[in-house]
Amino acid sequence: MAAAPSRIAVVGASAAGLSVVEGLRREGYTGSLTLIGEEKHLPYDRPPLSKQLLSGAWETDRLRLRGENDIAALDLQLRLGQPATALDTTAGQVTLGDGSLVGYDALVVATGTRARRLPGTESLPGVHVLRTLEDALALREDLAEQPHLVVVGGGFVGAEVAAVARGLGCEVTLVTDTAQPMGDALGEELGALLRTVHHEHGVRIETGVLVDRVLADGGRASGVRLADGRTLAADVVLVGIGAQPNTEWLTGSGVPVGNGVECDATLYAGSGVWAAGDVACWLNTRTGEPWRIEHRTNAAEQGLAVARNILAGPERATPFAPVPYVWSDQYDLKIQIYGRTRGADEVRVVEGSTAERKLVALYGRNGRTCAAVGINMVRALRGYRAQVAAAAPLLTGSAA
Repeated sequence: MAAAPSRIAVVGASAAGLSVVEGLRREGYTGSLTLIGEEKHLPYDRPPLSKQLLSGAWETDRLRLRGENDIAALDLQLRLGQPATALDTTAGQVTLGDGSLVGYDALVVATGTRARRLPGTESLPGVHVLRTLEDALALREDLAEQPHLVVVGGGFVGAEVAAVARGLGCEVTLVTDTAQPMGDALGEELGALLRTVHHEHGVRIETGVLVDRVLADGGRASGVRLADGRTLAADVVLVGIGAQPNTEWLTGSGVPVGNGVECDATLYAGSGVWAAGDVACWLNTRTGEPWRIEHRTNAAEQGLAVARNILAGPERATPFAPVPYVWSDQYDLKIQIYGRTRGADEVRVVEGSTAERKLVALYGRNGRTCAAVGINMVRALRGYRAQVAAAAPLLTGSAA
């Protein structure tokens, strides 16, 4: 094992950043650890923002990933509420928003992503995105009046918010440019099932159309204009059109940036810099392709991998090649995905059926399994994880 860096700084205090510092301490690292976060909060869990917190089932205290005593036991220098604004890899220094400098011998970039916005809506009342705790609380407050909500975007966030808003008694219209809600993740057949379920719960869905702009009246959102010229009235608009990596602060640093921080297979970006979480774009040795994944489980797994690889050193670091996992809860559907469905050219339902609303579907690419999706079949789906990991030939029946 290489000599451990005496000072390690982690920029990003969410799931990935927390996983890095916990992993380092668990591996016996006793050096200086600094955890830097733009938000003022201790690390908290983001998936419940669009579900339990938005619905009111949870309050903010249940989102904390660790309590204050657990964080204190890690013996960190915490710099919360301070965004990183610049990086000097030659000097080994991170500049923070207050102008202070944090030195390091190894650096982990775990700054995640931010929600994309529709141009001109950044400060318009009634228009929301959902990425942070404050975002969720602001949206929850607006939904309390049971307004007419228009959701722009039919991905995970958009579909989940639509489901929660219906449960709160809101009138909901979901607009997506795909043929089905969550179509990019689920494909046509399973996406059609999800669309049916949303319809049954009273959600109006407009597919295959873009939103041209948000309309305003009296200084507040009043609706949206679609690209085909139609207008939809709204009291509240939720924009869920994806996220972009937080990498601007790395400009001029020499750290390779494209679709996130560009890393090798071990999550190393060079010059003493590593990356983890939503911001990391790394070479996946299972597929030979660069991947960037915006999933909670991936963030935690990458954080642990980076911790081990920092201590091993770049020469002995091991590739990170997981089977990604993500889930979504909507109404009475539990949707789970192992692998990556994007790019699949074939889908086979191998257990259950869409009619039963209980199934496992395998997704193939060039005849090989690239993903397995389960709807309300938690135990059965686990049996297909190994097939996804091995990129095995597509099955036609049960994994048993």
